[in-house]
Amino acid sequence: MSTGRDLRSLPKAHLHLHLEGAMRRETLVELAAHYGVPLPPVGSYDSFTEFSAIYEAVCAVLRTHDDLRRLVREVVEDAAASGATWLEMGVRPTLHRDKFASDAEVLEVLLDEAQTAGQELGVGVGALMTVDRTQPLGIAMEEAALAAAYAGKGVVSFGLANDEYGHPPEAFAEPFAVARRSGLLSCPHAGELDGANSIKSALDALGADRIQHGVRAIEDRELVRRLANDGICLDVCPTSNICLKVIPSLEEHPLPLLLEAGVPCSLNGDDPLFFGANLLDEYELCRDKLGFSDDQLAGVARASIEFSGAPRALKASACTSIDAWLSDPVVS
Repeated sequence: MSTGRDLRSLPKAHLHLHLEGAMRRETLVELAAHYGVPLPPVGSYDSFTEFSAIYEAVCAVLRTHDDLRRLVREVVEDAAASGATWLEMGVRPTLHRDKFASDAEVLEVLLDEAQTAGQELGVGVGALMTVDRTQPLGIAMEEAALAAAYAGKGVVSFGLANDEYGHPPEAFAEPFAVARRSGLLSCPHAGELDGANSIKSALDALGADRIQHGVRAIEDRELVRRLANDGICLDVCPTSNICLKVIPSLEEHPLPLLLEAGVPCSLNGDDPLFFGANLLDEYELCRDKLGFSDDQLAGVARASIEFSGAPRALKASACTSIDAWLSDPVVS
């Protein structure tokens, strides 16, 4: 049984959430039936390759602007229900190239609905524009140019996803330089499937401000010190790590050790449709299973806000509210 303050009322940001992977299961079932496509078998996965293939199958049910808008609105609703004051949704327009006229068309629909839903629900929303590291560099350059064009118009960060093996960060230095020059945060995936060296490469070649996952940094003490000293936030997804067998068990998860070493970390759902845990679930998991105190959870929430791409005023307000959350007495 949980003890402590209400975690739903703890202001927090959701920084590592793939948009299509956050689809509600009932929405997937409904749209698959509507379009007459096989229902993708979301559940357990024997490999990252299998997971990636099922992810792309899920995207097949998103065929119209209304489908995209429904997805975004429901994801913002779910963020609000978890107590998020800021949502940085991971978007990859190239996933929908066969259904819409252009990547820009997809991005504009997503951003427009995000702004509308966010204003109605009291959640700030920005986009983490993500490129697929398994696709040709030319596509990444196109996506970097698109992200740069929408910097200040809803896109706040730039990422790199999919299988790390055989697709090192160094190959994407040029598109990340384009994104960073436009003022976007550098937030690549690293240290999930591949080890600590992939994180070092993301820092050195891509100028990473945040690392999506990054949990395998624990394999290198010097890297852990570097992350702590340089204030590089790891956007950690415990449930995802267990489901994809990145970490053998929750008891062995390095999050407590990373925090103890002074590495800023945020908590995130990654792909709730596939792994079954939303943002609030991850906070409750850390309290109930890893024994995190309210002070520790507030620290994680504060890091999620401070290292986000949220506007300065939203950050200040959220951090003040976190202080107020901690100052409230615990009701037993």
